Amino acid sequence: MSTNSHYQVVVIGGGTGGIMTAAQLLRKDPNLKVAVIEPSDKHYYQPAWTLVGAGAYDFDKTVRPMSSVMPQKATWIKDYATGFKPEDNIVTTKSSGDIKYDYLVVSPGLVYDFSLVEGLPEAIDKGVVCSNYTDSKHTWNVIKNFKGGTALFTQPTTPIKCGGAPQKIMYLAESYFKKRGLKDKTNVVFATNGGVIFGVKPIANTLMNVIDRKDINVRFGHLLRKIDSKNQIAWYALGDNKSEYNHKDIKVDEENGLVGIHYDMLHLAPPSVAPKFVKESSLVNAEGWLDVDQYTLQHKKYSNIFGLGDVAALPTAKTGAAIRKQVPVVLSGIYALMNNDKPGSKKYNGYSSCPLVTDYGKMVLAEFDYDNNFTPDPELKKMLIFDSSKEHWRLWMLKKYMLPYLYWNKMMKGKEV
Repeated sequence: MSTNSHYQVVVIGGGTGGIMTAAQLLRKDPNLKVAVIEPSDKHYYQPAWTLVGAGAYDFDKTVRPMSSVMPQKATWIKDYATGFKPEDNIVTTKSSGDIKYDYLVVSPGLVYDFSLVEGLPEAIDKGVVCSNYTDSKHTWNVIKNFKGGTALFTQPTTPIKCGGAPQKIMYLAESYFKKRGLKDKTNVVFATNGGVIFGVKPIANTLMNVIDRKDINVRFGHLLRKIDSKNQIAWYALGDNKSEYNHKDIKVDEENGLVGIHYDMLHLAPPSVAPKFVKESSLVNAEGWLDVDQYTLQHKKYSNIFGLGDVAALPTAKTGAAIRKQVPVVLSGIYALMNNDKPGSKKYNGYSSCPLVTDYGKMVLAEFDYDNNFTPDPELKKMLIFDSSKEHWRLWMLKKYMLPYLYWNKMMKGKEV
């Protein structure tokens, strides 16, 4: 079926980036013909899933009907985008035919590719293997039912949503185990592919203090290759940056050049890639992410295509906070093209933010740019938070109560935050 539909702006994706872009466009000009291509009935507030996995937030509060966040003046094309014909300004869809656009915003997020880690498809979300990214309610069950042993927290070698998320749940789990009297029976281990705990120096200093306080064993330069869920072993190749901090005497095997860590519970972030229709298109870079300019978010080859959010090839953390700063840049670029064919006036400096929950009731807020400079929001001083690189109970309140409120009531409505 061909609808031959033509819109001034077509947005792919009904997640944070897509909805914010469509909502802000229509708030500025309600007469614009804007379409959003999004197949899902539901919209999730994913940042709260860390708290769900630690029993500190109700999962049902993280989900709302897509219809409740879709801007009223936007045309919702409830369908899957399947490909691009950028020379003809067309997006192809599964059942709605070709959708024509003057300007295209690509923001479909990312998808998980379990096949990148051998044994992961069989292991994920079953038994003692869990992930806040895929089923935060299962994570909470695993943590609640943990009786002691090695609690292993890990992440893949691909980019992931919110680089700090795999360690946030670890800090909360450690607190919960301690509260349950399991401290002496438990070894908490963090195996990461990176060579540092966090790329922003003041934040890394605080987190290493948290690791000391919680007596956590960190194994750097561990590249996750395989999960043997039957024998409860996670297998790693060792990178050049391998090192260890605060050694724990846990059961480790070696086989075929890999190191196997035995676990009694395992939490991981799954390997992440761009959605298939993007990855297999002419719009991606060599790594398979949407090839946009890191400052203007404009596609490097097709000037009327913009990209933002998790799918974009940007050297910064993939977070909702990053999207908040990316949307105005994309809008600036679209208006510049509409009005005078010049580049937009706004530039994106790589701002991202990672709320690092370090305990029940404590948080650090890592805000940074492309150069990993610590760039705290001056507004935090109004909350009497004078150094957000240090743990603070007010930052926990921000995470648990204020950010979800701002998300649903401001960001999703196209109001600048």
